[in-house]
Amino acid sequence: MVGEEGAFVIGREEVLTEEELTTTLKVLCMSAEEFRELKEQDGWGDKREEDSLTITNIPRLKESWRQLLRNSVLLTLQAYATDLKAEQDLLGNKDIYSKLSWREQQALQVRYGQKMILHQLLELTG
Repeated sequence: MVGEEGAFVIGREEVLTEEELTTTLKVLCMSAEEFRELKEQDGWGDKREEDSLTITNIPRLKESWRQLLRNSVLLTLQAYATDLKAEQDLLGNKDIYSKLSWREQQALQVRYGQKMILHQLLELTG
């Protein structure tokens, strides 16, 4: 279900890989027996409305789904060399920011945006 990159795409307002993320959370939180039944019934294509995954309904997900998503976010944040505060400080310091190359500025802005989304997910899953 996950693309070649093995990543889910989540934006500030929506989950772009909703079906993949929903299926992954569902399967990873199943017991072995539930998984066997799903496989036997070929239930991969069943999409129920209550399984719909959007940013606004993340707080209403099953506790096990929220915890798995939260743990994934925490692991992703650990992969960064700096934290959100460090990025905010760099963006707020006009002298240092202006000395960065165009490419470094763009990379900083992308990292900051990614971390903002991850922190939003932490709030929603907490």
